[in-house]
Amino acid sequence: MTLEKDLHAAAVVEAVAIPAPVAGTLERSSVPATPVPAGSRAGAARTWQEALAASVLWTDVAAVCAAVALGYVLRFDRAIDVGILQPRGALYLLVSVVLAEAWVLALGVCGARSPRVLASGREEIVRVVRGTLVLFGTTAAACYLLKFDLARSYVAVTLPVGLVLLIGGRWLRTRSVRAERARGGFQRRTVLVGARDTVVDLAARMRKAHETGFSVVGVCVPGGAGSPSPVGGVPVLGDVGQAAAVAVATGADAVAVAPSDAATPRAIKQLAWDLEPSGTELLVMPALADVAAPRLVVTPVDGVPCVAVTPPRFTGMQNAVKRGFDVVVGLCALLVLAVPLLAVAAAVRLTSPGPALFRQERIGLRGEPFHVVKFRTMRVGAEADLEEALGGDAGLFYKPKDDPRVTRIGRLLRRYSIDEFPQLLNVLRGDMSLVGPRPQVPLEVAQYDAAVRRRLLVKPGMTGLWQVSGRNDLPVDQSVRLDLYYVENWTLLGDVVILLRTARAVVRRHGAY
Repeated sequence: MTLEKDLHAAAVVEAVAIPAPVAGTLERSSVPATPVPAGSRAGAARTWQEALAASVLWTDVAAVCAAVALGYVLRFDRAIDVGILQPRGALYLLVSVVLAEAWVLALGVCGARSPRVLASGREEIVRVVRGTLVLFGTTAAACYLLKFDLARSYVAVTLPVGLVLLIGGRWLRTRSVRAERARGGFQRRTVLVGARDTVVDLAARMRKAHETGFSVVGVCVPGGAGSPSPVGGVPVLGDVGQAAAVAVATGADAVAVAPSDAATPRAIKQLAWDLEPSGTELLVMPALADVAAPRLVVTPVDGVPCVAVTPPRFTGMQNAVKRGFDVVVGLCALLVLAVPLLAVAAAVRLTSPGPALFRQERIGLRGEPFHVVKFRTMRVGAEADLEEALGGDAGLFYKPKDDPRVTRIGRLLRRYSIDEFPQLLNVLRGDMSLVGPRPQVPLEVAQYDAAVRRRLLVKPGMTGLWQVSGRNDLPVDQSVRLDLYYVENWTLLGDVVILLRTARAVVRRHGAY
C-alpha cells in the first residue's frame, strides 16, 4: 500500500536535545527555534496527508464522472429522439464535461479535500454536501440568467447519484484510514501544552479517540523538564514557553494547547507565529466538554473569536420531527417483525410457566412513570428475589452478569436483545423513543443527582449512545456521560447512526447479559 510505505518512510524523526525551561507561559521562549522554511519539513503526517488528499481527488473525479455520465445516458436514451452527435445532444455533452470539472473544483474550493478534514467524519461530509449544493445552485441561477433550459430529469439523476457516490467514497476511505490508525499508522505527531491536569485529560482523550490520528509524543507543562515526569504516561519535553522549539525539535505535526492560565489570546497568537515557519498545525482546545459541533457558533468580538454555545432544545419542531421519525420507523419495524415476535412469544410460553410479556414500572419523560413491555426472560415472581440476586448492591445501572433468575431462553433473548422488541409498542404509544437514555426503575431514579436527572429531559429509548458504546460493560460515570451527551446534542442523523450501530452491537453481543 503506497500510503503505508510513505508513512513508515517518513515516521522516523531523530530527537534533539531540548534546552532547559525558562518560562511558565506561552510567550515566546528565550530558546530560539531554528526557522524551518514552510513546506520543507518531511513529517509523517505531511507525507501521508498529501498522498491521501491526492487519492481522494481521484475518488471524487470517478464519482462525479460516473454521476454525470449516468445522467447524460438516462436523459438521452433511445426513447428520446436526440443523439449524441445531434446539436442538442452535443451541447449536453459539453455541459456534462464542464459540470464534471466544475463539480470537482467546487469540492476543492469548499475545502472538502483539505488534509485537516479528511477522515474526520461529519465535517468532511458537510463540506462535500455544501460544495455540491453551492455548485448546483449557482448552475441553476446561471441557466436562468442565460435562459438555458437545463433538463430537470438530467439534474434529478446527476445530483442525488453524485452525492451518494461522493459520500460513499469518502465513507469507505474514512474506514480504511481509521483501520490503519488502529494499527498505529497515519498518525499526527502531537505536542500538548498547558497545565498538568488539563494536559493529562487531553492526552487520555486522544488515546481513546485513536481514530482521530493524534499521537502524543510529548508535553510542555509549567516547570518543564524539571517537573515530575511523565505526565499522563507522556514524557515532559519542556516548559510551556518552549512549545514551538519542542515541536521543531521533535518533528511534531501539531501542537495542541489545553485550557490553562497561560493560554491568553496574546500568547496563543505568538505561538502561532512561532509555528508558522515549520508549518506545524496549531490546535486550541476550548474549555468545553461534551458539546457537539452543531451547537457551537464562532462569533468574532473585536478580533477575538468568541464561541457561543446554543442551548439544547427539547420542544417545538425538533421534538415533532423526532416523534414523526419514531412513529414511521416503529410502525414499519412492528409490521415486518410481527410474525417472528409471535414465534418468540410462543417459545417463551412453552419453555417456562407464565405470560410471554413482562410489564414493569419505569420512569420516563420529566419523571413520569409508565409501564415498559418486554418479553419475559426471568421466572415468574423474580422481582421478589431482586436483593438476593444483587447481593445488596443496587447502583444506578445494576444488572448482574450471572443472574440465577433468568430462564434458559431468557439468556438467549438477552444476548441478542430480542427481549426489547415489544417496546415498539411503547414507542408507538408515546412512552418511549427509538433512541434515548435507558428507561430506569424508580429505585435507580431515586439515586439521581441534579446532573443525572437531566436524563429525564427526553423520552427514554429502546437503544441509545451507551448501548452502542459498550452497554453494561461500561463504568457508571461513562454511561451517564454518554446519556447526557445524547440528551444535549440530539440530531435526527445521530439517531439514524445509533440505530445502525445498534444492529452491529447486537450481533457482536458486547456487554449483553
